[in-house]
Amino acid sequence: MQRVCFLLKVRADRLDEYRARHAAVWPEMLDALSAAGWHNYSLFLREDGLLVGYLETEDFAAAQAGMAATDVNARWQAEMAPFFEALDGTRPDEAMRPLTEVFHLA
Repeated sequence: MQRVCFLLKVRADRLDEYRARHAAVWPEMLDALSAAGWHNYSLFLREDGLLVGYLETEDFAAAQAGMAATDVNARWQAEMAPFFEALDGTRPDEAMRPLTEVFHLA
């Protein structure tokens, strides 16, 4: 199982709305994530907008491709893009750059 961690930055003026959106993620989005192989997926948000994402998957590239092929993901990403800083026209899911794991206590 691959463990994937990534960072993004949520705009300071959108933090409350970002939290609210993730308190009510669309059921079809949740189903699509599970079907595409996203497991143990968590998002952590710091007060300054730093967002840390973590997930486990058999194959991250395949999990991303699986989501990219869904209509619900395209709609979700379009709605979420304005919440983030420095995307430069890239969708949030395309801006996720996994961090290199340097330690893991099994």
